[in-house]
Amino acid sequence: MNFLHARKNARHPERSEGPLYLPLPSPLLLFVIPAGNLLLSLLLTPIAFAQSKPAAPAAEPRYFRYESPVKIAPGAGPAACALLTPQVFAHAAPSLTDLRLYAAGQEVPYAETLSQASAPGSESARVLNLGMRGGHVVFDLEMPERPYTEVDLDLDAKDFLATAKVSGSAAPAGPATELGEFTLFDLTGQRLSRSTTIALQESTFRYLHVELTMTPAAGASLPVTAAMVQGAEIPPSREAQTLYTEIASAAPSVGPSAGQEEVATFRLPAHVPVERVRFVLEPGFKANFSRAVRVSARPDGVPDAGRRPVEEELAGEISRVDMVRAGRPIHELQLTVPATLGANMQTGASVVVAVEDGNDRPLQIASVMLEMRERKLCFDAPAEPPALFYGDPGLRAPVYDYARFFTPTAAVRVATLGPEIANPLYAPRPDDRPFTDRHPDLLWVALVVAVGVLAMVAFRSGRQMGAQG
Repeated sequence: MNFLHARKNARHPERSEGPLYLPLPSPLLLFVIPAGNLLLSLLLTPIAFAQSKPAAPAAEPRYFRYESPVKIAPGAGPAACALLTPQVFAHAAPSLTDLRLYAAGQEVPYAETLSQASAPGSESARVLNLGMRGGHVVFDLEMPERPYTEVDLDLDAKDFLATAKVSGSAAPAGPATELGEFTLFDLTGQRLSRSTTIALQESTFRYLHVELTMTPAAGASLPVTAAMVQGAEIPPSREAQTLYTEIASAAPSVGPSAGQEEVATFRLPAHVPVERVRFVLEPGFKANFSRAVRVSARPDGVPDAGRRPVEEELAGEISRVDMVRAGRPIHELQLTVPATLGANMQTGASVVVAVEDGNDRPLQIASVMLEMRERKLCFDAPAEPPALFYGDPGLRAPVYDYARFFTPTAAVRVATLGPEIANPLYAPRPDDRPFTDRHPDLLWVALVVAVGVLAMVAFRSGRQMGAQG
């Protein structure tokens, strides 16, 4: 018999010494250790599966829901680029990870391009030799070493008309070339717009000489000083500007009286990027105006209980000024509003574009357009006509050497996507995920059962130990 010898208790000398027998645990407790190990293994199983990265599925034409034929125009260069349509974004996986080109059954590597200014953003021009001469503000600008088409002057003045006489040269004191006279203005006091942009033909002069003749607008006073010239910004050349693609268009509804809004409503599918709103006026509409624009977007779906649906709201302004003031022609037209939306990145969304007329008569707007930046798929034209396949969300983005080394050139041939059609060979991709990924509920049922067994063993063992005591 197993026993332990207990020493005589010093506090109770009357107790006789002898062997002290302690009962062993119930044999049922011997199940606790293996059951605990089983529970631990069950707890670690999902972690192990989560850490193991499944192999990427292979792309096969039969697993794509949609396809579009690609037509390539004749040309000398091997590379061709096709403009991606909004329909591709609506039916492809997020971020276009499932786009694949096939020709004669073989995958064709490609590079995806995004239209953006080839030059960096606006750069500051250094203002030199600023001063007054004969009542005119004169100064030189040290321009960036790249082509440019506009100069945005930062003028600390309001309610004015100005003429900017501009010439260009390679050196500050070198021979100059006259570039023309340009009208600048601020008519915000008349609820119209402001323009301090000098619009040039594309130029590369290192220095520009500017002579400003400033006069106050009607009913305003204007102290003319050299200090009103605060600086100058040089945006990217117009030839390097971003190109856009139309997503959707709608004619706005007009209120019956003044004080109403002109509203255009759109339904957008998921994943189609929206980056700009453009307005088109009726050809016969010639009025000058300045209007606030509000763009709001609400994703589809029922919001959680107690929560309001997430809604985006952006603001902008459209304007037109076409008049003659003090003998100077003024022309300014701004009919686009930057509007990068995220409401439809996961689900469809409703987009509302509202033009606030205030107490003025409604504008004659022919259409309102939602636009995105041009995105193209570029590839070397194969011998057989290719087709673009998409609609397999299980695919990961492809990795091609072609995309790493592709550089767009002027010799790129134009390719066009044909009408989208359903893939006649489509078959759902088989679910090859691990068993635990396909049936996660069974794993939790096993965990609950294991915990229940351990609780039952502990309860029965406790009762037996109490009975033996």
